[in-house]
Amino acid sequence: MLIGNYYEGLEFYREDKIIYGKFLVPHQVVTTCRSGGGQRDDLLFLGNHQGCEPAGHSHSLVAAIEPDVYHKNICLAHGLDPQRCALLGTAANMRLAAVKDLTFRDLTVVAAVTGGVEGNAGRAGDPAYGWEGQDGYEALKRPHEENSQAQERQASQESQERKDSQERKDSQESQASGLNPNHGTINILLFINRPLTPGALARTLITITEAKSAALAELAVNSRYSNGLATGTGTDQIGVACKISKDQRPITSSGKHSKLGELIALCVIGALKEVLIRQNGMTTARQCSVRIHLERFHEISPGRHGLAKETLVNMVAAHLDDQTASLLRENYRGLFHDPMNVAQVAAMTAIRDKFNYGILPPSVYAEVMVHQAALLAVEAGGRTGEFTKYLERLTESPPENSDQGFIELAALAMAMGFNDKWQEL
Repeated sequence: MLIGNYYEGLEFYREDKIIYGKFLVPHQVVTTCRSGGGQRDDLLFLGNHQGCEPAGHSHSLVAAIEPDVYHKNICLAHGLDPQRCALLGTAANMRLAAVKDLTFRDLTVVAAVTGGVEGNAGRAGDPAYGWEGQDGYEALKRPHEENSQAQERQASQESQERKDSQERKDSQESQASGLNPNHGTINILLFINRPLTPGALARTLITITEAKSAALAELAVNSRYSNGLATGTGTDQIGVACKISKDQRPITSSGKHSKLGELIALCVIGALKEVLIRQNGMTTARQCSVRIHLERFHEISPGRHGLAKETLVNMVAAHLDDQTASLLRENYRGLFHDPMNVAQVAAMTAIRDKFNYGILPPSVYAEVMVHQAALLAVEAGGRTGEFTKYLERLTESPPENSDQGFIELAALAMAMGFNDKWQEL
């Protein structure tokens, strides 16, 4: 089905599990495709294909083992010349793709984006899974796995049984939090109706990547592999095409200071935010959540981060009597989504980052965090005049300078405020 003609020389189609641009005039293309990727000027098609469902499905296994064979099969199935087509691959639904186009004078930019981030979002620099050497691909042991093996060699059968029990608990928590390990990809197709110099075309990849990371930061998307905010996923792909024309002067810059760079960024940010609403239900309102801001600091299993709502509820309830804890369990949504509480937790996470990055010295950690936690307690209970009381109570047991200690401090502060909320009525 023809979706649209966004500029002279480009038709954009969606069919079944594929979307693609058809070039009516020559285009210069650069892609990250495993099959036929790199810089090309002989393509007729640039597209994106869904190879499997996001969860519990390995239909596209051949794509990883034999990418050239898979590419050929997909192209032929849709009537596309495999030698003149570049395809990105994903588990995202093509019907959920978002297309954004902007024009300034005679310049038009079109971005077509698919994406999912709930299971595979990561931060640049997170521990890697693999190494590609002369003999091919090798799975790497991550730091927690190496430590685990050393501990297992010294462990008794009794400790092994405890570990197995904990792993079952972690697995249940992972399922409860809606996590889906190893799935999630952001694929970005970009089309430009003006010729670019080779350097400007390559520079678009930087601008696209920065725009993607900016969108994720604005949505507070968390890494699933570390305590940082996500900058993308582990399997993101990009394809960029610009017209080849001897009648137009090639654009020489696609960075942030150029109008082209601005249009690229705005198209990518807009389309990515739209598609994350469609694919993951990730609205700004949903992200206004205490749990979401805290989850990257909680390790549900070695190397895997997330925080189920039940876990956070239990952490808060642990500081309450049975009656108040029962009240919390029936009304936690109000506590976790109250914008004043979210604002205080967001401030605490930003400060925690500053300590993790070394900007703030660890010598003032307890003092700073206790002050912030007291503010959270004030907001959770609506007790604007009780800051000093909460500060004194929290100072009695200084928080541990760790990610887990940080979450426990936030849970304690919310419990203190929630406990006092109805005391005088």
